[in-house]
Amino acid sequence: MKRHSTSRFNVIASPYAVWAALFIIAPLIFVVYYSFTDASGAFTTENVSALSKYLPTFLRSIWFGIVATLICLVIAYPTAYLISQKTENIQRTMVLLVMLPMWMSFLIRTYSWMAILEDENGIINGFLASLGLPRVHMINTSFAVILGMVYNFLPYMIMPIYSVMAKLDRSMVEAAQDLGGSRLTVIRRCIIPMSMPGVVSGITMVFVPSVSTFYISQKLGGGAFDLIGDVIERQFQQSYNYNLGAALSLVLMVLILISMAVMNRFTGDEEGMAI
Repeated sequence: MKRHSTSRFNVIASPYAVWAALFIIAPLIFVVYYSFTDASGAFTTENVSALSKYLPTFLRSIWFGIVATLICLVIAYPTAYLISQKTENIQRTMVLLVMLPMWMSFLIRTYSWMAILEDENGIINGFLASLGLPRVHMINTSFAVILGMVYNFLPYMIMPIYSVMAKLDRSMVEAAQDLGGSRLTVIRRCIIPMSMPGVVSGITMVFVPSVSTFYISQKLGGGAFDLIGDVIERQFQQSYNYNLGAALSLVLMVLILISMAVMNRFTGDEEGMAI
């Protein structure tokens, strides 16, 4: 009976195994292969050695990603908590409003911020000018790049935190209140620890695309703030140096795998504590 169940499970899982082999494992193998070969296919470490000159770009990408992630967390946590405290009908409506911008193309959302932040014809500066106030330079700045990241990736922080908060054991919260805990104490000692799996998931889901993005930095940063995604995109689309592009992608892939490993460890620890 056990052998029959195992065989049936293998049959059910086989489509996913094929999908993973074609679209996850095979691309990773190609990235590693091109990272350690030259244009002729011969083995070389020059691509990896050349990565040192891109260290400032890597550090800038990580810094921008950290800042955008922290801002998203500060905005998303109280938002998710507020949504989770409402009735089910209101929760569904608020979640729909959070996800509504994601129905629009990523490119259109980014172009919209260009129209909002422009110096001459931007909506914000036009409003300031109508009030007789001086215009503010916002487009093509690090502020605009991080703002674009926050706007585009904020739902990825809200939804994991909300999904955990919506399933919290309310009896523990009520018990903490019955024992004399203030609202702030209950949030700090009860709700925050129980919601940490969602927080860690949200941090990973925002940090990874923030580090690897390239379109936001090109359009809102005006090309003045090169991120690692920009460099990789140029190697493949302009320089046609697939080997160096693959080496850069390999470093980014390792960074993403580390982020996922950290997420899994912290999430597992929190789930174990809850059990």
